[in-house]
Amino acid sequence: MSRYDPKVSEPKWQAAWNGAGCFEVRAELDRPKYYVLEMFPYPSGRIHMGHVRNYTIGDVIARYKRARGFNVLHPMGWDAFGLPAENAAMERGVHPATWTYGNIDAMREQLKSMGLSIDWSRELATCHPSYYRHQQRLFLQFLEAGLVYRKESWVNWDPVDQTVLANEQVIDGCGWRSGAPIERRKLSQWFFRITAFSDELADALDGMDGWPEKVRLMQRKWIGRSEGARVFFEVLGRDERLEVFTTRPDTLFGASFCALSPHHPLTAELAAANPALRDFVAECDRLGTSEETIERAEKQGFDTGLRVRHPFLPDRILPVYVVNFVLYEYGSGAIFGCPAHDQRDLDFARKYGLDVTPVVLPTGQDPATFEVGDTAFVEDGTLINSAFLDGLDVAEGKRASIARLEALGAGKGTVQYRLHDWGVSRQRYWGCPIPVIHCPSCGAVPVPVADLPVALPDEVDFSQPGNPLARHEGWKSVACPGCGGAATRDTDTMDTFVDSSWYFARFCAPQFEEAPLDPAALDYWMPVDQYIGGIEHAILHLLYSRFFMRGLKQFGYSREAEPFAALFTQGMIGHETYRDPDGKWLSPDEVEKDSDGGLSTRDGRPVTLGRVEKMSKSKRNTVDPTTIIGNYGADTARWFMLSDSPPDRDMEWTEAGIEGAWRFVQRLFRIVTGAAPSLPAAGSPLPAAFGAEAFALRRQVHKAIEQVGRDFESFGFNKAVARLYELTNALAGFRAADEGDRWALREACETLARLGAPMIPHLAEELWHRLGRDGLLTDQPWPAFDPALTRDESVTIAVQVNGKLRAKLDLARDLDETSVREAALAEEAVRRHLDGKPPRKVIVVPNRVVNIVA
Repeated sequence: MSRYDPKVSEPKWQAAWNGAGCFEVRAELDRPKYYVLEMFPYPSGRIHMGHVRNYTIGDVIARYKRARGFNVLHPMGWDAFGLPAENAAMERGVHPATWTYGNIDAMREQLKSMGLSIDWSRELATCHPSYYRHQQRLFLQFLEAGLVYRKESWVNWDPVDQTVLANEQVIDGCGWRSGAPIERRKLSQWFFRITAFSDELADALDGMDGWPEKVRLMQRKWIGRSEGARVFFEVLGRDERLEVFTTRPDTLFGASFCALSPHHPLTAELAAANPALRDFVAECDRLGTSEETIERAEKQGFDTGLRVRHPFLPDRILPVYVVNFVLYEYGSGAIFGCPAHDQRDLDFARKYGLDVTPVVLPTGQDPATFEVGDTAFVEDGTLINSAFLDGLDVAEGKRASIARLEALGAGKGTVQYRLHDWGVSRQRYWGCPIPVIHCPSCGAVPVPVADLPVALPDEVDFSQPGNPLARHEGWKSVACPGCGGAATRDTDTMDTFVDSSWYFARFCAPQFEEAPLDPAALDYWMPVDQYIGGIEHAILHLLYSRFFMRGLKQFGYSREAEPFAALFTQGMIGHETYRDPDGKWLSPDEVEKDSDGGLSTRDGRPVTLGRVEKMSKSKRNTVDPTTIIGNYGADTARWFMLSDSPPDRDMEWTEAGIEGAWRFVQRLFRIVTGAAPSLPAAGSPLPAAFGAEAFALRRQVHKAIEQVGRDFESFGFNKAVARLYELTNALAGFRAADEGDRWALREACETLARLGAPMIPHLAEELWHRLGRDGLLTDQPWPAFDPALTRDESVTIAVQVNGKLRAKLDLARDLDETSVREAALAEEAVRRHLDGKPPRKVIVVPNRVVNIVA
């Protein structure tokens, strides 16, 4: 029996699909569309197993929906700007474009080897001027609409690399690349006004049923809608009031201090005349801007000497501190501290000897004896020590406090958001240039649309730290479009999250040049019906894309406000980890296993087996997909990725698992090709009759069609795999004795190929061809099942007495009610619970349950 050779079969069928243009699509208004999209990759140069899993999942859905008659858009592109390319330029002495485009070429071939049903005619790269030209046009439209603006803001500044760093790039207070202590600087930055849609972005989550609840919850928390109050504290000795924002106005009677951000305007005023305060602010700045870092840091404060009057208690005077744990960007940049009911405030109060007065009493506690120790009480309870609020619960106390503040003119109820506007200025070369020119006379002037794209210069110098665009006089020096005078280009480039916030819309018409987007194409294709990607992008990328889509709707490009109708987040891929006797990580191909399962290095040294962890370069526990595909074929890799576990869960890569998938591919090929010569001709008419075994096989085939389709719809790929294993086993044990048997066997073989086609497309095409079928299986519709063959002849019926299960009956389907009733009452367990008495009522739900009331 010949073996299946993927090295021959897979390139053959990929060439056939490409030659027939199977996956190139256009809008067809008379056909239902389905847009499936995986988050596009960064062109690092090599695909990894995460790519294989992600794109296999998307490809199964795309191929299945295509077989169900949908006009399927399944494109691919490259998220190609970013720091890794600049780092490569500095480390390897190559231009970022050379490095990036070379990586794209390599990864394109690797992805094509997977047999993905991609419309490659729509391929785009965000680093290509043909893409970022349109991004610059969109930036100008956002600017014109007031959704882009420029302001000074505090940033993390790396003094060595001379660039702004994101919070995630600050490690223990130092730049992730240079290792230099970061500084907080105030720079003029460009911002997208995402907060203009705060309410809409939050409220729309309620109707996004196609998204995982955990992702919606993460976005809700990130947007952080908080109902609270602005409270005004009179500053003693000054003709002004200190404004704070709080979500807990019910705890005002527990206030023992007020605190300012190091960058509050009042802090700046006081620091101008106080060197010690200036030093304290500089110390705070060394923490960076990360909320997590600030939360973890020891709470520090500086007593300004200012005092404020409590709005409810005129005789209570509170000290005002500058502290290292209040961000100016949130609320008003000032808080009041209620130590008994906020852990951060409690830690601070204990350190500086401030009062801790509990004003919320836990249920069951005595107000005369309740005290707060080292842990703040942050749950709901009853208000105490709070004058007119005493006895109210927390919600009632909030409403009453706000009403009293407003009556006194000392505050106002308000809504606050954790969400900040999106700063997009980056001091680097390899990004989309910001299309603005700065003129001494005219200010910030948009680049005329006719002059787009503002292209990156090819000749750049990476020999010095910092942004080479800022040093490129020939590029940045231009005439002002307004007055014609000497002016300077904006030398910042856009955050790469901008590139990925609209690429899905550009895929709808990537060759359209009249505008960034073709409204007609968006009307047909958008929203993306199924978006697939990692949970790590659950907040920023998805939130920015939702914001961008609202801008596109406002500009008339789209009728849709949400970009992704459904979202699926796949799990991680893990592998065992290994260390040598010196504690160094070893890659799987450096480890040998003996027959007893012992591990050693190639030179015989013992190896320590570690736990299964996410594949990563740092742990060296990665497996090269190109090697796996080269050794076993793409279908084997795809099959293993789908078979191991539900796709939303983490999975472990094992050599035994990939070997098992390889054996199944070979077994399926042997069974089908071995049966093929004895089968009736393709398309033979249905025989007059079937024997019992053939009928049983047909029932299993049609049940598999029904169940696998249901599994694909619900992302139950591992269940679909199990069903095809079962059907394959049935074929292996089936012996055809007559015409009906052979016809049933052909039906089963063809069905296996058709059901397997979304998952193992090359092998399925090969089997389709070996079974004597013409044309491409890829173009075949999804098989239909006969409902009469999927219906079980018997059913299991539950019997309940007074609502409790007492028996189960296996009866013929659709048995008459009288017979079902008699069978239920004849059960020993039922008779025992009736205790010889007739039932008061018997309710028969056909084919499901009998309810008996004793």
